[in-house]
Amino acid sequence: MPDSSRRVAVFVSFSGTGGVESMIVNLIRGFVDLGRRVDLLLVRAASPHLERLPRQVNLVRLGTDHTFLALPALARYLRRQCPSTLLAAKDRAGRTAVLARRLAGTDTRIVLRLGTNLSTAMAEKSTCSRWLRFAAIRRLYSQVNQIVAVSAGVADDTARIARIPREHIRVIHNPVITPELPGLAAKPCDHAWLQRGQRPVIVGAGRLQRQKDFPTLIRAFALVRSERPCRLVILGDGGGLAQLEALIAELGIARDVDLTGFLDNPYPILARADLFVLSSLWEGSPNVLTEAMALGTPVVATDCPSGPRELLDGGRYGPLVPVGDAKALAKSIIRTLDNHLPPQALQAAVAEYDQMHSAERYLEALEREI
Repeated sequence: MPDSSRRVAVFVSFSGTGGVESMIVNLIRGFVDLGRRVDLLLVRAASPHLERLPRQVNLVRLGTDHTFLALPALARYLRRQCPSTLLAAKDRAGRTAVLARRLAGTDTRIVLRLGTNLSTAMAEKSTCSRWLRFAAIRRLYSQVNQIVAVSAGVADDTARIARIPREHIRVIHNPVITPELPGLAAKPCDHAWLQRGQRPVIVGAGRLQRQKDFPTLIRAFALVRSERPCRLVILGDGGGLAQLEALIAELGIARDVDLTGFLDNPYPILARADLFVLSSLWEGSPNVLTEAMALGTPVVATDCPSGPRELLDGGRYGPLVPVGDAKALAKSIIRTLDNHLPPQALQAAVAEYDQMHSAERYLEALEREI
């Protein structure tokens, strides 16, 4: 039975099919399984991941599509409900939560979850934009009770930006591996390229946007394909579709590349692929790389900040290649197709990225001073 003396409030914007939304739902499911009452405070509510929420979760819609504009409604919630803890997902949510607590006059414990390498994500912004963003972080992060980073790389980056001691930031792995993952992966796969007797299939996955750098993966695939028969499947949707289609046509490889769009269940493809490739420019902790390893699929990744180096233990569990280097990526793809670790080794490497293990660690951070 839920512990009626404990309530966990979660403040987040649900705005798509991304990894943050998925991980927050996984965490909430873990909290409920561990007997906690959960209020989910929503800025936006446009995500298919919301359908996976346990029915016990209390949805509180804050009536706005902008995180900072949710400040008055969040302050009213804190004043009326007085939750002992609040988990804020993403930077803007954390800064808004600090201001809302001050406005409400409560002593709610705030834990901020950070899931990306902000320095790299902001690298191409103007000097003024970076200064304004980092100044706000430095002013307000010191008022957060606990900062949780999804990887050591994110923790190091945050400590530098916020100018706070690194030991004040706790690393907790994402709740990527859910109880239903093996069953979802075992469902029938109707993609013609993944049937027995077909040529090797390489898979990439993620939003079709600059961060994932699919152009480098496509160029690398073209080099691999020039040496051996193979195919490429990219799972995901986004605004970069037309650009990728144009590049594929330019390289003359359209017959061997499939851009599937968003799939409700990508795991039968991911589990049956001969290789998964992460080509990102930056990450926090790449969930799909973790999922591929959990399913025993061999992997290659760019050595981007941050996450892949930690997941692959410096290259022990799969090659790490320079960001944006199509030739190096192609060489690693060929090498890994020919010689890779057994599934059991990859699965053991990501055992701590389990939903329940992660939820337990988060509750330790949320409830430490209760």
